[in-house]
Amino acid sequence: MAKKGDARQNVSLKCTECKHINYRTPKNKKNTTERLELKKYCNNCQKTTVHKEEK
Repeated sequence: MAKKGDARQNVSLKCTECKHINYRTPKNKKNTTERLELKKYCNNCQKTTVHKEEK
């Protein structure tokens, strides 16, 4: 029997404008195979920008 949380892994989100890693969030690797892309607030840019999953 699989342990609870085996499919979830923490991924880092990087700002597309300033290239800083600002967030870490869990992602289910079985259901979502493509890379995450979320709009989040960036403290370095001082605005809301698109953050992409880092490799």
